[in-house]
Formats: sequence, structure tokens, C-alpha cells
Amino acid sequence: MTADVPRVTPSMPDTAGVDPGIADAVAALYADGIVGKKGAFTVEWADRLREDIDAAFAEALGRPGGAVGRGTKRYYVELHPEQLHGWLDIVDHPWVRGVCEAVLGPDYQIVELGFDVPGPGAKDQPFHRDFPMPDETKRTGRLTSLAFNLTAVDTAEDMGPFEIALGTQWDLPEGFEHEMFPVRELYPRLQERAVRKYPLRGDISARSALTLHRGTENTSQLSRPVLVLGVDAPGAGNAEHHDMAVTRNFYDSLPDRVKRHLVCPIVDELTPITQKHTIEGLMMGDA
Repeated sequence: MTADVPRVTPSMPDTAGVDPGIADAVAALYADGIVGKKGAFTVEWADRLREDIDAAFAEALGRPGGAVGRGTKRYYVELHPEQLHGWLDIVDHPWVRGVCEAVLGPDYQIVELGFDVPGPGAKDQPFHRDFPMPDETKRTGRLTSLAFNLTAVDTAEDMGPFEIALGTQWDLPEGFEHEMFPVRELYPRLQERAVRKYPLRGDISARSALTLHRGTENTSQLSRPVLVLGVDAPGAGNAEHHDMAVTRNFYDSLPDRVKRHLVCPIVDELTPITQKHTIEGLMMGDA
């Protein structure tokens, strides 16, 4: 075994009285940094998700700034909720709502919607976090954000499955470039902890974006599109890095239990999102 690294001491939320399935999910998030829910949606629902992603991806590739690179043959695209027929199904799913409330509190905020597309020829990414560890997490040992992922395809070994180093959400970023990219000397430890995930259409997962992870090499002839839903605790501040918006008619059609978690602008007309070239995007070469 490789040497351990300095870590934050986690402080798990009190889940007394919470649905047992949600309490187990919270425990898994705090222990491993990721948890899944098999069969949350039907295969037919997931196939409609794929249609929406394919349409949005084609549109994004057709205009400047529509998609941002995340390494060789990898792209990330942000969406508005109205571009995805199943958005309300996701954010209003009892498991999603339950996990958000238990981890982030009753006033959690929906801040991001997008998707990753690792295409044929995508290479191994470097291990990374999606953003630096917040000061609050360092200080209190609490998670302040979650990323929910839904695959649009049945994931096979040759399609470049997602790889995550379990428990590394608590690693202090000593020596990390931009507090997001660990030094190569830590890779043996990460590889000891790393597991690959093979979700199927209809599955959903929740993870801490601080858990060190990467996409792996896609040697198939197929893309592996994955939807991303970002959710914050109040004050986490990730909404300022995204440009999600909703129209008034769409907003008015939503149930109040969903409206109260939206912090994005309400606009007369949607504007296509120009992707922000974050540090992650600029540094995300191949491993």
C-alpha cells in the first residue's frame, strides 16, 4: 500500500428519521464519494434523453463556444432545462430530492445542467476534481455540492468508463495544481482506490465533485454521453460559474417544490450558452 495523505475529517449529516435508502446513500457519499440508484428511470426514458443530448450536441458543435474540450475527443456542453424533456423528471425524482435535502439541506440550489461526450478515440484523462475544495469543507468536513450523472448508453469496458478513486473527496489538495489536479506521485495511491463504473440506461448516480476521478480511454466506435446535474448548498457559489436560465412560461409550469430550488435567471427568450473555458478545460490534456 502507498502512504496516505493529509485528509479532512468528515462530519456526516444527521440522518435520524430519514428514509433508510436515503440514509444509506448519504453514508456512501461520505465514505466513498459516490453512490448509485439502479433503474431510477426506464430504458425508453433514457433513449429520449439520448435524443435530446444528440440534438444539443450537434447544435453546440455548429457554433463558436458551443462546446468546450475536456481532452482528446471529449467535449462538455451546458444546457438550459427546457432543452431536456426529462429535466423535471430528474430534479423531482424522490431519490434525487431526498439525497439533496439530506446532504445539502432543505434549501439546496439547482445550478448546472450539461453533458459530457467522450467519443471514439478519447484518451485517459488526468485524475482531477471538478473545482477546488471549498473552505467550508476543509473547515467543517461537510459536502456543499453534488453532481448527479445519468448515462445515455449502456456502458461497456471499451467505451472509456468513468473511473473514481473512492474516498478521495477528503484529500487535502497539497501540491495539487490549481487545487484540482494531483501530482503524479499520488497516482499509485489513486489507482489503488480507483474503480470503474458501468451504469446502464435508466441508472443515476450522485457524487461529490471533489472525489478524484477521470474518464478512461474509449477504444470503441461509440460515444458515451453522460448528463450532469449540479446542485449546491446555499452559499456554495457554483451558480456563478454557469449560465443556466429558464423562460417565464417554463418556470410557471413547474411545481412549487421545484421552483424554490432554482436560482437561475427567468428570461423572455433563451440564449445559447457559450461554454466557459475554466482552468479544468485549459489543463485537461491526456494523462
